[in-house]
Amino acid sequence: MSENTPAEPLPVVVVGAGPTGLAAAAELLERGLEPLVLEAGPSAATSVRAWGHVRLFSAWSELVDPAAARLLAPTGWQSPDPQRYPTGAEWVELYLQPLADALGQRVQYRTTVIGAARRGRDRVVDSGRAEQPLTVHTRAADGTEERLLAAAIIDASGTFATPNPLGSDGLPAVRERALADRISYAVPDTADPVTRSRHAHRRTAVVGSGHSALTALVTLAELAKAEPGTSAVWVLRRGSVGNAFGGGSADQLPARGALGERAKQAVAAGHIEVVQGFRTEAVERDGGRLVLVAADGARIGNLDEIIGLTGFRPDHSWSSELRLTLDERLQAPLKLAPLIDPNQHSCGTVYPHGAAELAHPAEPDVYLVGMKSYGRAPTFLAMTGYEQVRSVVAALAGDHEAAERVELTLPETGVCGGAGLFDEPEATKSGSGGCCSAPATQLLTIGSGASVPSGGC
Repeated sequence: MSENTPAEPLPVVVVGAGPTGLAAAAELLERGLEPLVLEAGPSAATSVRAWGHVRLFSAWSELVDPAAARLLAPTGWQSPDPQRYPTGAEWVELYLQPLADALGQRVQYRTTVIGAARRGRDRVVDSGRAEQPLTVHTRAADGTEERLLAAAIIDASGTFATPNPLGSDGLPAVRERALADRISYAVPDTADPVTRSRHAHRRTAVVGSGHSALTALVTLAELAKAEPGTSAVWVLRRGSVGNAFGGGSADQLPARGALGERAKQAVAAGHIEVVQGFRTEAVERDGGRLVLVAADGARIGNLDEIIGLTGFRPDHSWSSELRLTLDERLQAPLKLAPLIDPNQHSCGTVYPHGAAELAHPAEPDVYLVGMKSYGRAPTFLAMTGYEQVRSVVAALAGDHEAAERVELTLPETGVCGGAGLFDEPEATKSGSGGCCSAPATQLLTIGSGASVPSGGC
């Protein structure tokens, strides 16, 4: 496409052919708007494929976008059992790739977005800016670069490709990059022989406290049962485990609650050592093994592998010429940030939100959706993304009543209190930022001689 004024309406460029991006394309088609989905990978849902061995917390009933289902229906597609919990690989095979196939040539693979702007205007220039279309700069796998015109941009590129580093200050720990061959940032697939050999009969540190970390711990505990000599160390920045195991039976997603219970049992059984209040500053090599070094000088040694699961962050580098209005902490849309900020968030409740909260007033027709819209905040669910794009596409189509009618009730985690307090031991006490009082604490003896409170609200 050239930069000359086109004779036909410009497409809405959707960045990323993952669950939210593909749902956005389906919504656009249903509204009579033309989508162009740009995917850096060779097929749909590249990031989901990377963790295809992991089973989702959400059942199929929460993983299929309604507009996407309507698009797929004429192809003979059959919706999976709504009560089943698929793996990431099943999600791709049974829904996401068929959806991308149904969109046909509207999905362009091996195309990396390297920039976006207003045509002929950098972010400084005001004059004539509002009248100019958006431009999207791309690079193909063979190095060919192209500049496309767009009526709007829906950025659903996610955050999976930019995991947080081990360093507790948000920067890579000293020598983290140099020892990259021994450090990974994903839940291990122990069914893969190469990955299994990295952890079987060896000692692995898992750094992080979210659901990915719990999944990795459960995976390594199961490996320890099958392969004697396998061990894991759970490294937590917070001063006590507190409610890191999640909400248990109080979680409104039963599979998510069950994961925390399995991790708690693995700790109680002695398969996992727990180190609390450890803020990683450096990684050292000690002979053939690794050592984690904390800011206070504490050390965790005799490690063979390290898995960093401390969350993800958005990459805004290619949108630097767009006037995005982002929260200074989360790097999420400014109006959305207060609803998801883990420093304030309580009990896993996220209020319904859509185009109004996702908009950037200084850059009309540009939206961040899906996991990227959450910035550095955790606990994003597919159904959140689906409702986001329904509202955003309604706004782009001029149906402002539908855009404002956001009706989404998300399942609570059963965990109370802001994550910003979790680093402090006092945060586990009653009245410190939670919405309910803490039950009596039960202590579980673990390998390191420390204690784990099993309570939560």
